[in-house]
Amino acid sequence: MVGMLSDVGNKRRNNQDYIGSYEDNHRKLYVVADGMGGHNAGEVASKTAVEKIIEYTRKSNTEESPSSVISEAIKYANEAIFHIACENDKYTGMGTTVTACLISQGQMFVGHVGDSSCYIVKNNGYLYKVTKDHSLVQQLVDNGAISEDEAFTHPNRNVITRAVGTKFLVKVDIYTVNLTEVRKIILCTDGLTKEMKDEEILDMVEKYNDNQQICEALVEICKIRGANDNISVIVFEGECK
Repeated sequence: MVGMLSDVGNKRRNNQDYIGSYEDNHRKLYVVADGMGGHNAGEVASKTAVEKIIEYTRKSNTEESPSSVISEAIKYANEAIFHIACENDKYTGMGTTVTACLISQGQMFVGHVGDSSCYIVKNNGYLYKVTKDHSLVQQLVDNGAISEDEAFTHPNRNVITRAVGTKFLVKVDIYTVNLTEVRKIILCTDGLTKEMKDEEILDMVEKYNDNQQICEALVEICKIRGANDNISVIVFEGECK
């Protein structure tokens, strides 16, 4: 069973994260989004993104390529958010991260924009990050300017370089994962990854078998550590149980 939890954290007045899921007889879809923008615009962007991605997927042909479905669903959400921002001055410049997983026939297709994350835990006991952040800090790591450890505490780690809804067109990264050797999948916003390192996330997955308990434990640790940001996490099963 899927575990899902979104929490405002300790410091924010509102929750600009939004999460959602959709299942039918052929597919499963899980989405996390982390909005940005003033005057509640971040909330509008993230909620619109998740709802539009689910809407597009639900209406899509099950014979269509899953990678195409998830990519077009995010572009559909991008267009909707961009138009809302254009039509209302208080939403100008709003946007959101999106990480969405569409599961079909033993494979997972991950659509990704921004710095929310998708992790998998394989049956070898290791945790792997599937997605790559679209962020200033990730660029610095890629260029060799800073280390992974330095990235974890970098003062500009919240600066993203790509978002859904801020421009008329958006580039979506697509990852394909064979689930036959995957035990768990974790989707999360950066409110989690700013407080917990990968090995700590894995520890919680190993400690609790129930997916909702894993979500609750991860969020609780973030809040104990201060939780300056909203925290959202979805945990669900792979094919290897």
